Amino acid sequence: MSDKFPSRVLEHLRVRAGEVVLERAGQEVTGAGMLSLVCRATAALRTAGAGPGSGVALMVGVTAQGFAANLAAHVVGARVSGVRPGLTADQLAYLLDERIGWGLVDAATPVDLVLKARPDLVLVDVDRLTLDRDADEDHDLEPRGRDADEARITYTSGSTGNPKGAAQTYAALNADWPSRTEFHSDVLADLGSRLDRYLLHGTLSSAVMLDYALMTLLHGGRLVIPERDAPFPELVARHRLTGSIITVPKLLALLAAVRDEGADVSGLRGLMVSGSPLDPRRYAEALHLLGPIVFQGYGQTECGLISMLSPDQALASEAAMTSVGRPLPRNQVQTRDDGEIYVRTPQQTVGYINQGDIEREQAEVFTPDGWIRTRDLGGLDAEGFLHLEGRARDVVIVNANVYYAGPIERVLATHPSVDSAYVVGVPDETTGEAIEAFLILRDDTPTELLEPGLRRAVTERLGEAWVPRGFTVIDELPLTPGGKPDKKALRRPLV
Repeated sequence: MSDKFPSRVLEHLRVRAGEVVLERAGQEVTGAGMLSLVCRATAALRTAGAGPGSGVALMVGVTAQGFAANLAAHVVGARVSGVRPGLTADQLAYLLDERIGWGLVDAATPVDLVLKARPDLVLVDVDRLTLDRDADEDHDLEPRGRDADEARITYTSGSTGNPKGAAQTYAALNADWPSRTEFHSDVLADLGSRLDRYLLHGTLSSAVMLDYALMTLLHGGRLVIPERDAPFPELVARHRLTGSIITVPKLLALLAAVRDEGADVSGLRGLMVSGSPLDPRRYAEALHLLGPIVFQGYGQTECGLISMLSPDQALASEAAMTSVGRPLPRNQVQTRDDGEIYVRTPQQTVGYINQGDIEREQAEVFTPDGWIRTRDLGGLDAEGFLHLEGRARDVVIVNANVYYAGPIERVLATHPSVDSAYVVGVPDETTGEAIEAFLILRDDTPTELLEPGLRRAVTERLGEAWVPRGFTVIDELPLTPGGKPDKKALRRPLV
């Protein structure tokens, strides 16, 4: 069997030809049916002129056809850029650069905005792919990706400006962990075994979402696409879900629903928390309320999944509970003199591809000796668990002194009335910047009664200079399109 992506996925679909691998709105798709969709999408792309090295933008909703089209674009050896929904015409024009000649679209795609940004783009409508017969086994599905070619462009959140596209080659994609089960650690294999009915949601432009979808399939699970948006506990009950990937804010909302409303999510067996570190106190609460089902992962766009922590490890060791797990077997991790974590992984990207001041940013992240600077602070303990102590650039500079947001957030979150805390820097005429804290509370305690205790706790743990200038209670945390805390939105009213 070839190791070229996605050959192992296609072979697995052949093995599961008669089994259901995906369901949506009452429709069930077997392995043979998914192969049929991949065949037709591959033929459509080749008919449109796409082949090895062609730039293809993925702009489709979460459907069986969209999932198949993603695989097909890699079969033809294209350079696939995942374009998330909700972008403006200007943002689309920025992302749909001259290297992209084809676009995969469907009913969810704002085709008018796409053509306004790139009127010369060749569009392939994946909604025309049908499921009226078995797989076209006579069609050529031999992957054509060339090792040195760019295979997948994954965009950063754009929290510091326009999104940066990180390029992963076919050589790196071929070595990536989701379709190479022989390289799965015990923790990855444990999680995979729990994803019998995995919620496929969000956007197929997300490399993370695709990774866990592939992991589910190769461990014998089924992808479940909800027919409409609904609160997560409702989706769990309606679709009999056993697993999903979830961000920290959504996990906290789930815990509140279980704790305060008695939501029944007892069918869940594996929840993967991703996107940002989970506070140890919240992790312990999650394991108490939900049971030993919560996994925590740590990774970045530039290097993929770095480490993973299982609930069994967290419950067995206090050191593990405060970590983000052990690095995956083939990953290398080191902490350099400044306390920053550097990593090297088989699946890491080779650099950024967008226009602008990319050379400077690339030099800050990609080292000449092949390591990636995560810009996170921390290191490995004696048991091999990786600990994060803060983000190097999530800082507030007061009177020319640097204060990291992470330690302040963790102290504030230890207060019994505080559900979660978020710290940002805002302009200050006297000190340059000032520290401001935003709180989501667990009860109705007035802020003026909370402040003395919060200030005292930060002073005792970190020092008086770390105490926030002000505290603002919010009902809901604003999120970026990628599901992470949107600190720009928090900061905006105070600037």
